[in-house]
Amino acid sequence: MGLVMGTFSLQSKQVSYHKDKADDDLEMTIVCHRPEGLDQLQAQTNFSKRELQVLYRGFKNECPSGVVNEETFKQIYSQFFPHGDASTYAHYLFNAFDTGNTGSIKFEDFVTALSILLRGSVTEKLQWTFNLYDINRDGYINKEEMTDIVRAIYDMMGKYTYPVLKTDAPKQHVDAFFQKMDKNRDGVVTLDEFILSCQEDENIMRSLQLFENVI
Repeated sequence: MGLVMGTFSLQSKQVSYHKDKADDDLEMTIVCHRPEGLDQLQAQTNFSKRELQVLYRGFKNECPSGVVNEETFKQIYSQFFPHGDASTYAHYLFNAFDTGNTGSIKFEDFVTALSILLRGSVTEKLQWTFNLYDINRDGYINKEEMTDIVRAIYDMMGKYTYPVLKTDAPKQHVDAFFQKMDKNRDGVVTLDEFILSCQEDENIMRSLQLFENVI
């Protein structure tokens, strides 16, 4: 789950709370895209109004226009993986955040996804992760899609990973996943199969809890 976080939440932790509501309202009017009101976002997410204010300032620091395109998203995300190539994984991650297929991520898109990843139920987190792997959004994960994601993760971690990864490591990883997840052996993993398999895996379940108190 840590690979999904990106830099915005980290930026937000460095912002102080000293500004009042009038300042927040003013800030929201000077960017190109005005996000939905804090009350509405509070109702739609698991964040308090104060947390949303901090997240918004962090988002605006990185994206003064109020939206972020894919190229900017890749540049921001790649800063966290200097020894690897994060561009492909960032592409898939961007598409998962851009649920409306608009080619850009608004603050509402960002904070909605972050709410699920940090404060959502286990099922909500797994549904979001499933959608990340379901590249063509047909409701199934096939081996090609999972291989593309896993290879992108290996590329992102870079050549300095330890132990040194073998060339066929992504394929072995995917084969092991499918052996576990494809319950009916039909060559694809459904959402139900994905959720069930993840819930049976103690390591995955622990990873879902790592960032619950990030902000």
